[in-house]
Amino acid sequence: MDWNAGLYDQQHDFVAAYGENLLGLLPDGLGFAVDLGCGTGALTGPLTARAARVVGIDASPHMIAQARLRLPQVEFMVMDACDMPWSGSVDAIFSNAALHWIEDQERLTATMARVLRPGGLLVCEFGARGNIGRLRAAFAAAFQAALAGEGLGPAYLNSERFYFPSAAEYAALLARHGFSVRQAEEYDRPTPLKGGNEGLASWMGQFFAQDLDCVPPAAQEKIFAAVADALRASLWDGGQWIADYRRLRVVAVKH
Repeated sequence: MDWNAGLYDQQHDFVAAYGENLLGLLPDGLGFAVDLGCGTGALTGPLTARAARVVGIDASPHMIAQARLRLPQVEFMVMDACDMPWSGSVDAIFSNAALHWIEDQERLTATMARVLRPGGLLVCEFGARGNIGRLRAAFAAAFQAALAGEGLGPAYLNSERFYFPSAAEYAALLARHGFSVRQAEEYDRPTPLKGGNEGLASWMGQFFAQDLDCVPPAAQEKIFAAVADALRASLWDGGQWIADYRRLRVVAVKH
């Protein structure tokens, strides 16, 4: 999936805002740091204050183009995180709200272990077990109903491929690849969405885009309406939608 980088910055800037205090888990005076899944570079700039060299990587060309406009002095690369080319030379990998998009977690974790020097840090936060559980369930039901209404058969949802582990599950994965886990914390983070009544549809249009591309616009509107009806009692506070986010924050050291 590629991203609408402009919409992301306008409507979903909460992603970077919530990640700002994650930077505080990194030490100052780093040599080389990688911002993995850097998006439009909102946190890459502050990261440059902590490292002599910073490279932002993202699989989305549109996100990287926006990042380069934001920070022309910083090195950005369109890259699959599993293909990072460095070997034992990175002092820290920083990643906010990105790792849950990557399907092959074994390969990703092996790659992160390879690129980090001994003693290098992984500081990351992403979706934990149960993240957007109500949203995903309501969307899946509305999506399949819309397909049936179009005379189409059931389809596998791309959004079901998200990797949302427990703290214990992710710590075990890291340990298998040579990391010592200093911190692995799950927590609930109810997240207000911008846009008032239209905020939920805007959020789905961005984060469930791969699924929605499979249905015509009229069916998409039916999906948005059905999800809103299903969730209004639990996620609407009278003025805005509150997404049921649950996060996993991790600090680990490469052996």
